[in-house]
Amino acid sequence: MHFTSEQRLDDGVLEREFTLGEIPGTLWTPESASAPVPLILMGHPGGLDMMYPRLVARARHSVAEGFAAATIELPGSGDRPRFADAEQARADLRRAVTAGEPVDEIVDRLVLPLVEKAVPEWRTTLDALLALPEIGGPVGFSGGVIAIGVRLAAVEPRIVAAGLFAGSFVPRVMFDEARQVTIPLHVLLQWDDENNDRQMALDLFDAFGSKEKTLQANLGGHTGVPRFAGEDAARFFARHLK
Repeated sequence: MHFTSEQRLDDGVLEREFTLGEIPGTLWTPESASAPVPLILMGHPGGLDMMYPRLVARARHSVAEGFAAATIELPGSGDRPRFADAEQARADLRRAVTAGEPVDEIVDRLVLPLVEKAVPEWRTTLDALLALPEIGGPVGFSGGVIAIGVRLAAVEPRIVAAGLFAGSFVPRVMFDEARQVTIPLHVLLQWDDENNDRQMALDLFDAFGSKEKTLQANLGGHTGVPRFAGEDAARFFARHLK
């Protein structure tokens, strides 16, 4: 892991950009921590520059709770090389959703390759982050893409809790992986999300094998998440990471 920039934000947060091989990312840590702190991995749909305002707001909140927060750029997003097949699948998905046509085959083409590429990168990043003296675990995962969160929760034993945003499509073949997930879950669903299939999100929640799982559904579209939903997610991580 090579740190490429560093700045101190005005609320006691140290923000450092890094690269890990070809993977760019950002790490936020408390400046005043006297001992290693737990870590929250922050998932997002890609495009670190575009997502930065939301990511830094989430990171500030996490650091205020006594956690470190980190994120990485997804394969095929931001300045990383594009995948032609993914670009075509994304266009096909938009067309099919608008036309009310079946989307399962398109979702498989778009999401499964992304999960296969992104999850190993997240695990490699986690190796490097936990080697830093200021980070000690335990580890949580927060956000989306939810299919990436499902795979990580199923295969990565160092992640002990996950707060997932049901705001993207999940391949049906991954429902078997959801049944293998047993860690505590807090799932956020926007009831009128124009970018998601509500019934699929409900079916996925039902499939999770966790004994502790909470579904918080709020009225509104994809970007209409109420402030208190973030506060509820923060309490969830405080219970399981502290």
